[in-house]
Parts: sequence; C-alpha cells; structure tokens
Amino acid sequence: MENELNEEKKSGKFGKSALKNIVAGAIVLIIIIIGFIILLNKDSQINELQVETQNLDSVIQKRDSVINELDGAITEIEENITFIKIKREQLEFEYQEGNQDRKEQIIEDIALMNTMLEESEKKMEELTSKLQNSEVEIQSFKKRMNILTSELKNQTQVVSNLKQELEKRDAQLADMGKKVNKLETVLVVQTDSLTALNDSVGKSSELIKQLDQELHKAYWTLGTLKELKENDILVREGGFLGIGKNKTLKENFNEEYFTELDIRETELIPLNAKKAEIISEHAAESYRFVYQDDLISYLKIENPEEFWKLTKYAVIEVKQ
Repeated sequence: MENELNEEKKSGKFGKSALKNIVAGAIVLIIIIIGFIILLNKDSQINELQVETQNLDSVIQKRDSVINELDGAITEIEENITFIKIKREQLEFEYQEGNQDRKEQIIEDIALMNTMLEESEKKMEELTSKLQNSEVEIQSFKKRMNILTSELKNQTQVVSNLKQELEKRDAQLADMGKKVNKLETVLVVQTDSLTALNDSVGKSSELIKQLDQELHKAYWTLGTLKELKENDILVREGGFLGIGKNKTLKENFNEEYFTELDIRETELIPLNAKKAEIISEHAAESYRFVYQDDLISYLKIENPEEFWKLTKYAVIEVKQ
C-alpha cells in the first residue's frame, strides 16, 4: 500500500512538473512569436519610413530643382526688363532730341528689345508650364511671375509705341523731305530767275551808270584865237574887210582838243591868263572869272546846271 501511495505521489509530482514545463515552454514560444511579430512589424515600419523618406527626398530634390530653375530664369528676365527700361529711356531721350545721326542704331536697339521681350515671354510661358507640372506649390514664385508677366506686357506695349512713333516720324521726315525737294526745285528756279534778274539789273545798273555819266559829261578847251583856229575849233564869219567878223564854233569842230569833265564835280577851270573870253554860249550869271595877281586865275562855275544848259562844250579864248 505504501508503495502504491508513494508511486502515486511521485506520479502526481511528475505530472505537475511536466505541466509547468509545458506552460513555461508555451509562454516562451508565445513571447518568441510575439517578439518575432513585433520585429516583423518594426522592419515593415522601417521600410515604410525609408520609402517615405526616399519619396520626401525626391520631392525635396524636385522642389529644389524647380526653385533653382525658376529663380535663375526669373532673375534673368528681371535683368532683361531692367536693361530694356534703361535702353528705352535712352532712346526716348534721343528721340525727343531728334538725333537723326543715330537713327540706324535706334532701329537696331528697338529690334534688340523686341527680341529680348519675345524671348522673355517665351521663357515665362515655359516656366509657368513647368511650375504647373511640378506639383510643387510655390506661392512666392507665382507672385513674382505674375508681376513679371504684367511688366513684360507693359514693356512690350511701350516698345511697340516707341517703334510706331519712330515709324511715324520717319513718315513725317519722308514727307518733309519731299516738300524740301520740291522747295529746293522751286528755289533753284527762283534762284535762276533771280540770277537772270540780277544780271538784267546789273546790266541795267551799268547802263544807267553809263547814261548817268554821259548825262553829266561836259568838255572844255582854251587857247589863243590862233590856236583855236589852227585846231579846228573856231571860225570867223561875217564883217567887211576883216572888220566885225564873229567868232563862232566850227560846225564840225575837233573834239579831241577838248578835256572831259564831270559837271557834278567840276567847279573850277584853270586859266592863268591876262584876258579871257568865253566863246561858247553860257548864261552870264552862271559863272565868273576869279583874278589873282593881275591874272585871271580860273573860271568859277557858280551854277553848273545853268552853265551847261545850252551846250556841253566850253570854249575859252585867252590872251597871254
């Protein structure tokens, strides 16, 4: 009996010990399984985090690339606009000053500005498209691009107006050139007419001068009766036996024996003779003889108009 009881006691102890071992093993197994599961979940989370990190890096890289490209392009466009503004102000100043010597350069500058504006507008369209397709929202760049788009339109209009003004001025200058050519033609004709008129006036003036000189020409001569007769100036006619003959100018007297004078400038005719007599016809009150040292020094013409009224030839007989 005691042996059986001992066996039963031993058998019960063994069963409890085995059960404990089984339970402990199960718990360990469960812990291992749970740990394994936890490790698997952690690896999965880590992988997910790594994927998310890679995606985020890609987004950041893409965003940085877009930002760099946008910043560089926008800066270039802003520099173009600044250059165009400065150049336009220079052109407007030269345009107002009417500097025609730089006309060709002005045309080239306007063409350059047009090209720069067209390229900037094209680049702006490309940037807008890239920004829309980049799936990156960058509000600050959108604002800058909107401002630049508005500024480009404004500068394009201003440059277009400047070009139109230049073309308008060219048209005005061309029209003015035609008018100037027409005026030059008229001026040439008028100049020719004026030259002909001047020639005619010159000839007329010369003729008038000659006529005036002829009108105021007079002649005088003096000599003894014998000298005047010998030089075919005087003749004696009438009388009886040599008595009472009149001394008169010969019909075709010798003009070479006379001295020419201008009646406007000549008032004195030198005589230096003891006696003198005017043979030609002259108004008595228009002249007088002036004596000096018992000689007749000269003939003083008191009234030239009256003196030369009847004849332009003065013949004076002197006795020494």
